[in-house]
Amino acid sequence: MILLDTHIWVWWTHGDDSLPTEYNQLLQQHENEGLGISVISCWEVSKLVEYQRLTLPCPVNEWLKTALAYPNIKLLNLTPEIALESTQLPKPFHKDPADQMIVATARIYSCPLITVDGKIRDYPHVLLLP
Repeated sequence: MILLDTHIWVWWTHGDDSLPTEYNQLLQQHENEGLGISVISCWEVSKLVEYQRLTLPCPVNEWLKTALAYPNIKLLNLTPEIALESTQLPKPFHKDPADQMIVATARIYSCPLITVDGKIRDYPHVLLLP
């Protein structure tokens, strides 16, 4: 399984040109193994819509239901272990709680994370694709 950062999930779901071609190919290659979505990404999408920083083609509750129903999508719940890990990530890591939770999820599940977020990509304590 690979874990999708929130923006990758949104871009992939929408067929958005912002998703780099090589990332789209990686998603296709790993789709049968499962594409993990942190429950925090559901919160993050909802907050982006609330703040009008993301426009979806339908109400956010419908979008979440549809986007989570894609084949091979695995919703990864927030567990006490992930919550704790997010507060104990090896330093340095920035203070965005959603990113902390997503990185912690990747670490706890021992799965690679796919993201274009530079702050996460520069963090040496998480396995990334590519």
